[in-house]
Amino acid sequence: MRRFVEGIDRGQATLFPEYLEDWIDEDNPVRVIDGFVDKLDLTWLGFDGVAPEATGRPSYHPSVLLKLYIYGYLNRVQSSRRLEREAGRNVEVMWLTSRLTPDHKTIADFRKDSGAAIKQVCIQFVELCRQMGLLTTSSVALDGSKFKAVNTRDKNFTRGKVERRRAQLEQSVARYLAQLDTSDLQEPSEELVAKTAHLKEKLVKLESEMQRLAAMEKLMLASPDQQISLTDPDSRSMATSGRGSGVVGYNVQVAVDTKHHLIVAHAVTNDGSDRAQLANIACQAKEALGVDKLQAVADRGYFNSDEILACHKAGIAVTLPKPLTSGIEAKGRFGKQDFVYLSDEDVYRCPAGE
Repeated sequence: MRRFVEGIDRGQATLFPEYLEDWIDEDNPVRVIDGFVDKLDLTWLGFDGVAPEATGRPSYHPSVLLKLYIYGYLNRVQSSRRLEREAGRNVEVMWLTSRLTPDHKTIADFRKDSGAAIKQVCIQFVELCRQMGLLTTSSVALDGSKFKAVNTRDKNFTRGKVERRRAQLEQSVARYLAQLDTSDLQEPSEELVAKTAHLKEKLVKLESEMQRLAAMEKLMLASPDQQISLTDPDSRSMATSGRGSGVVGYNVQVAVDTKHHLIVAHAVTNDGSDRAQLANIACQAKEALGVDKLQAVADRGYFNSDEILACHKAGIAVTLPKPLTSGIEAKGRFGKQDFVYLSDEDVYRCPAGE
């Protein structure tokens, strides 16, 4: 294989094995994760298992699992099974966890049981960024993102979904009954008998589905927001930008520093609209930054007079466009925004320039 870069023979023995430390550069981000977690007081933050039990099988120290969790967050590896595989094949993760390979159940349980403590870790990271001078500007940008829950759309019920599903079932019942009526007019045969029995089985299944749908409707109407999700009870159906591409999940609100683009505050809600989230996430960002006055920028989806007033009272100046809710332009007429006020002359300039 001349004229090519050649690798080392896999069967070649080495006298001095290479250190795992040699594979990690000095500026590798995993060194930041390692140093950050090692400086945390995990007991004070609320992690369980910091002090080992006197009996039983030894457990993983929470710092190992926290380092693995943060690494997965930074590298977009959310699945606990994928994190388990990375721990056994990724050199960076091997260095970070000292070649420990916790299984996916251990990783998933740590994430489930340590939610409040992990949130405190986020607060500690924001505090570290403030001490390093990365959050010197009192200005944030706000936005929300839809995160899909572990709940399919078929296992989420709203009033509209129940009505549409019932209409589909009624149409299917009517179609099968019409086919049975047609079969009664035909000459008897083995094929006809088999077809009739098959149609009757489908009608029995549809009747069972109608009963299940009625039970789901009863539960749905009893809920406060008239919506239920079977797999993940807290998740809700939310509309997205694409037509007919709604998602069952959560609306995650995020406040980001406008200079270094660091997340300073976040909140998870099951409200699909952003209109009632402005004051909550803005006040959290103001508290996280530790400032008296805050500038916040958001899109028109946050426009709500009560929320803007609450921000004003809290010392937060909000900049966001006002949504155009009037349908006057669809009728071929000019809107209020098309006229410009001239204060010197105390007149309005029309779209024609007059």
